[in-house]
Amino acid sequence: MRDAAPQTIYLADYTAFGFIIDSVSLQFDLDPHKTRVKSRIAFRPNPDATDSTFFLHGENLTLVSAAIDGAPVTPDLTDRGLTCSVPDAPFIWEAEVEIDPMGNTALEGLYMSNGMYCTQCEAEGFRKITYYPDRPDVMAVFTVRINGPHPVLLSNGNPVTTGEHHAEWHDPWPKPAYLFALVAGELVAHSDQFTTKSGRDVALNLYVRPGDEGKCAFGMQALKDSMKWDEEVYGREYDLDLFNIVAVDDFNMGAMENKGLNVFNSSAVLASPETSTDMNFERIEAIIAHEYFHNWTGNRITCRDWFQLCLKEGLTVFRDSQFTSDMRSAPVKRIGDVIELRARQFPEDQGPLAHPVRPESFQEINNFYTATVYEKGAEVIGMLKLLVGDAAYADALDLYFQRHDGQACTIEDWLRVFEDTTGRDLAQFKRWYAQAGTPHLSMTEDWDHGKLTLHFKQHTPPSTATPDPQPYLLPIAVGLIDQDGDEVEPTVVLEMTEAEQSFVFDNLGTRPIASVLRGFSAPVVLTQDLSDADRAHLLAHDTDPFNRWEQGRILARRSLMAMILGGKSPAKDWLKGIRAVISDEHLDPAYRALMLSLPSQSELARALAEEGHTPDPDIIYAAVEATRAAMAKSYANLLPTLYRRHSVREDYAPNALQSGKRALSNAALSLLTRIDDAAAAQKQYDTADNMTQQLAALANLIRAGKGSTALQAFQTQWKDDRLVMDKWFGLQVMEADPEEAHEVVTTLTKHADFNWKNPNRFRAVLGAFAAHHAGFHHASGAGYRLLADWLITLDPVNPQTTARMCSAFQTWKRYDDSRQALIMAELDRILAQPDLSRDTTEMLTRIRGA
Repeated sequence: MRDAAPQTIYLADYTAFGFIIDSVSLQFDLDPHKTRVKSRIAFRPNPDATDSTFFLHGENLTLVSAAIDGAPVTPDLTDRGLTCSVPDAPFIWEAEVEIDPMGNTALEGLYMSNGMYCTQCEAEGFRKITYYPDRPDVMAVFTVRINGPHPVLLSNGNPVTTGEHHAEWHDPWPKPAYLFALVAGELVAHSDQFTTKSGRDVALNLYVRPGDEGKCAFGMQALKDSMKWDEEVYGREYDLDLFNIVAVDDFNMGAMENKGLNVFNSSAVLASPETSTDMNFERIEAIIAHEYFHNWTGNRITCRDWFQLCLKEGLTVFRDSQFTSDMRSAPVKRIGDVIELRARQFPEDQGPLAHPVRPESFQEINNFYTATVYEKGAEVIGMLKLLVGDAAYADALDLYFQRHDGQACTIEDWLRVFEDTTGRDLAQFKRWYAQAGTPHLSMTEDWDHGKLTLHFKQHTPPSTATPDPQPYLLPIAVGLIDQDGDEVEPTVVLEMTEAEQSFVFDNLGTRPIASVLRGFSAPVVLTQDLSDADRAHLLAHDTDPFNRWEQGRILARRSLMAMILGGKSPAKDWLKGIRAVISDEHLDPAYRALMLSLPSQSELARALAEEGHTPDPDIIYAAVEATRAAMAKSYANLLPTLYRRHSVREDYAPNALQSGKRALSNAALSLLTRIDDAAAAQKQYDTADNMTQQLAALANLIRAGKGSTALQAFQTQWKDDRLVMDKWFGLQVMEADPEEAHEVVTTLTKHADFNWKNPNRFRAVLGAFAAHHAGFHHASGAGYRLLADWLITLDPVNPQTTARMCSAFQTWKRYDDSRQALIMAELDRILAQPDLSRDTTEMLTRIRGA
């Protein structure tokens, strides 16, 4: 039957746990179906608590025994945990439970993946391991003994003893239960060492399944680079003798920062030139950095409650973005982050799933691991750094680590260190954490005899989460470019605090063009009254790399919108402007490749809806295809040169220089394929010696209708590599004709290698389908039915992955009445399932109630 009615939890209701834990000892006797977990926990009353109820979380546990100070007790049990009478003094709680790792298909708590025991405890998985106060503000020192017939037995911290069938681990740093980890199985280690700046040696291990040893070197180097960077930039040194990473095939997320024992989705750590693309390498580098950086921003200092999730995630995403910018190209990284923000977070902020960066309430915390918490949370950190300056930011972070090490903190604690460091009042800035919605910023200007006045207005559309939004503190980075293309006013950061505000630039010669929101200095929707000629001028001359790209993007969107709404041809001035940029050999090839990309079809649908139009996915698809064809024709004499010049001939390396060249050559190939009958793509496929080139060529062959032979050859070559086969599945969906996408997906889900219980494989097919705008939104509604069928199938097995996939429906109100009715019918069909999980129920109820 359906789970008990979801309970709404409110930030305002927070109270401290009634007890303090001095130590935790756990013993695991591993068995696939009958693992026994014995806990011995030293509790004492918390003098600061107002509620002394002794409640321990616990789900899907069989209680074998319980005792207090050695005397057996019989607690009151529910499906959410237990309560028990306890002494008003320090006491020892002991319990033994039995759990079923093999039967745990939700991949939360202790479960099995291809014969390996592993854990995922964030956010609330530890309660599926034993009875415990499973909340982030309860921090304790853990000692863990693991008994089992496995060559590798791992947990958090440092090893104490190891034997033939047992191992004991001790983590000296207090941590909440969500950071607990255990891994056991037949694994091999790729080992290395890192010497900290203080001269202490740290042993490093990357554990993988036998056969994956050749995919470890890049991940290990990324870990060492991350450790060095965090010492140099943030002054943070690693604090244990050992750092372990384990690659796991069945994992709901990318990776988990468990103290000293990071558990990674294998797709987020395993890499080789033959099996991984340049994008895979960059993603792996960033995720390894992210999880390592959590050691300080998440582990040593954690969040008081899950409403403060952005405290650790927003800050750590910002830190990993800084790292990638330093390791690769800062402008390219910034543009990529904004593309991702607009694609994932803006729709979230503008739809039924809108919530503040720090939510006020939730029913299922797993549903709030969102782009708002992560990506928008990182944007908030970036704005704060921009407002206070680099030096004050560094001082505030030093104070944060000094003041709050070992604590579970709040956003108020975080902002207070900046106020104490700078003397600024950040009360208005705090609205970025408290309000939902994307601000809309409009700008007009006046020119009067050498004086330019910029008039700004900000407005945030109301939402259910924030019905009456107040003005934000907006950092607006502005520069001025004159008619000769020279910068006459370098970047200055304007601080907008009112709903309407003006800023004046004096002593100017001729009227310049304002380059506004440089570096995307605030996550807003900007409306600036510029002519296409002025935007083309900025495209050619703006000294800010982001804004130069942004003008090309806006011109492309305008051209596409004119085609969609009026059947016009692609704008010649835009085509000419892009040609000039991609021909400039002084520019970074990766940056030029971005210039050749077009707004996504979903982005165009959102832009049409914002202007009051009803987007038609078929017309949008046709306009994008016509534009790509026009680009191929317009650049016909340039494309072969671009392709040859930037084809990398030296031995493969996943560095920024080579990756940028391959990005540009493959961007050129995607257009060249439209005019050379796929000849260059076929040759590249036949001669490729790395996955970046092989996969790009295969995509173009499929797009050109010439991919059947190559697809079969690719499957034969890589049928035994699970991560490469994810690419094979996903590529066929992404490149499918909209009229055939449903059939392609249906066929792939019947393939012998489609293991729908594996999150990576499920996302490779159904996730790619949800992202196929015209295919998923086919007028027949077949796409909606297909996804709904699979969500109904998956939910009893893996509620977390199911709930996250539900976001495919969040933009349903922007489409025509017929599509809306089709989507609503599928949402109602899923919601009518008698055994629907809390995770999925909450997501669909919010989406359906839009």
